[in-house]
Amino acid sequence: MELVIDTSVIIAVLTSEPERAVLVERTRGVDLVAPASIHWEVGNAFAAMLKRRRITLAEIEQALDAYEKIPLRLLPVELKAALKLAAEHNLYAYDAYVISCANSQRCELLTLDRGLARAASAAGVKLAELEQ
Repeated sequence: MELVIDTSVIIAVLTSEPERAVLVERTRGVDLVAPASIHWEVGNAFAAMLKRRRITLAEIEQALDAYEKIPLRLLPVELKAALKLAAEHNLYAYDAYVISCANSQRCELLTLDRGLARAASAAGVKLAELEQ
């Protein structure tokens, strides 16, 4: 079974947020998929945390080492389709890429981002439940 994940899930796992254990368990034995842009979004999230002094560079380097071990299949996104979603649902491009990825793979999306979840649901994407 494939499951599309977004940056909120990756960051929560890598930074040991309270949802970490549930997320790890929910994704065990599942083929994880994400748009190829996720690398840049993860980098942006860490840069924002660094700017706000919520994390150190050493902690980021350790988290990125763990990130490299996540078995994540990265997919290209069809830009026209993604930007159409962005226009229809008033989204940032990165959120539209995630929804587009879930649409193209015809699989569920796992996210902690409530706004993304609402937009994905409105776009016809089924949301993965945190508890199996």
